[in-house]
Amino acid sequence: MAAEHDYIVVGGGSAGCALAARLSEDPQRRVLLLEAGPEDTNRFIHLPVGFAKMTSGPLTWGLKTAPQKHAMNREIVYAQARVLGGGGSINAQVYTRGCPEDYDAWASEFGCTGWSFADVQPLFLRSEDNDTLAGETHGIGGPLGVSSLAPQPLTRAFAQACQQLGMPYNPDFNSGRQAGAGAYQTTIRGARRCSAAVGYLRPALARRNLTLKTGAQISRIVVEKGRAVGVEMLDNGRPVLMRAAREVLVTAGAIGSPWLMLRSGLGPADELRALGIAVAADLPEVGRNLHDHFGIDIVYELSGPHSFDKYNKPHWMAWAGLEYALFRKGPVASNIVEGGAFWYADKTAKTPDLQFHFLVGAGVEEGVPKIESGSGATMNSYTLRPRARGSVTLRSADPAVLPVVDPNFLGDPYDLKTSTEGLRLSREIFAQSALAKYVRKEHFPGGQVTTQAELELYARQYGRTSYHPVGTCRMGGDARSVVDPQLRVRGVEGLRICDSSVMPRLVSSNTNAPSIMIAEKASDLVRASETTR
Repeated sequence: MAAEHDYIVVGGGSAGCALAARLSEDPQRRVLLLEAGPEDTNRFIHLPVGFAKMTSGPLTWGLKTAPQKHAMNREIVYAQARVLGGGGSINAQVYTRGCPEDYDAWASEFGCTGWSFADVQPLFLRSEDNDTLAGETHGIGGPLGVSSLAPQPLTRAFAQACQQLGMPYNPDFNSGRQAGAGAYQTTIRGARRCSAAVGYLRPALARRNLTLKTGAQISRIVVEKGRAVGVEMLDNGRPVLMRAAREVLVTAGAIGSPWLMLRSGLGPADELRALGIAVAADLPEVGRNLHDHFGIDIVYELSGPHSFDKYNKPHWMAWAGLEYALFRKGPVASNIVEGGAFWYADKTAKTPDLQFHFLVGAGVEEGVPKIESGSGATMNSYTLRPRARGSVTLRSADPAVLPVVDPNFLGDPYDLKTSTEGLRLSREIFAQSALAKYVRKEHFPGGQVTTQAELELYARQYGRTSYHPVGTCRMGGDARSVVDPQLRVRGVEGLRICDSSVMPRLVSSNTNAPSIMIAEKASDLVRASETTR
């Protein structure tokens, strides 16, 4: 196939949608965006409450982890989106960026010049269209809708309980001061989910120089004489070469990007040869440095119909649908994960080392117990900066065979110790009078889990992914890093990786907003390189 496109963006998730939209702003650039999954037409995607339907099912890859050595050898369901918009189409829509110190560490500790918080904050603001906040820390008029919900009474009680425990009320977790409790802002605009597919891509698709192809199964990046020249796509099982005149930009995420790189002969040479894959570039750290937030849940049974669980009954469900249809309000307009907190397991830590999500319901996510009769609420907590590192490796060169994903959850004693402190604090929050008045009993794990050994066992038995994998194509200033601070793959021309896989270390928050920021940065880097050619 002729060189019909200047840039090919591989992966239509949060980063890919944002990057393709930004690059296509110049009508002289011909941009092709490829996504393996379908378009984002499923109605549950666009209803904020639809998050509860998205943590498993046909819009994910169906991944499970390798048996987790430090988590009872469990194979843990590992939801990764397979739909236009990626994680931003199926996540809980929580909008957090992390601490300024996260990005300053990228620059100072990992040699990522140009990625300090002062460097990236303007990119966050450029992306944002906030309906409540403005000034030096928030943007207005960007593609990504960000809004403040009207929290449910139970969510407000959670924030009050946190204050009773000694946490300050925090009206804005993205102000640069993260500690405290309050309501999350969300990527919701006009009572509908605003993913990058909605906010960035949909308006851009009116441009003649931007092409979207969904259902695109990519087998490999094609490298000729040390340069990425395009990608091989399977069309009814037939390989078709899609050529890029300028660059191939990989945005397939922290699992998909290393998976594609390895299939393309870009990774640890010995491992590739063992699978019969020709080595295009020996990059030992491709697929290494995988880490993720390991979430642990506590579920409480409530003394009455205080949570969204009451809407599981048909007549209440009908009422909720009517309220949303008429007024764009009520439970359908909620992301369920309305409240949260950042706090300390280690009181000497410079920034919070724990994050909490308060869910106005039970059994909302895959693997979390429901309340079979009555109403419940859930507290999820995790260690913000885990120290364990895992990997993404190939089972086969066949693109139809899923990779081996091993996050190595709880593989460092620090992670386990901090996680159990999160469990203790979750219980203490629920014990405060502001929240306790709504509670009948602890449903899961129940009062029998009390000692440190029992808490550790519970964490190993029931902890799960929080859907924040990063780091598998690490950015850095050192020669072993997969990409340099301009996101260029070392040893290969015309190839960049522009998604959460490049994070050298996980940010202290949810990862959707930082992934979009990385795409914004990538668009600037690509533009700058055009002027130097």
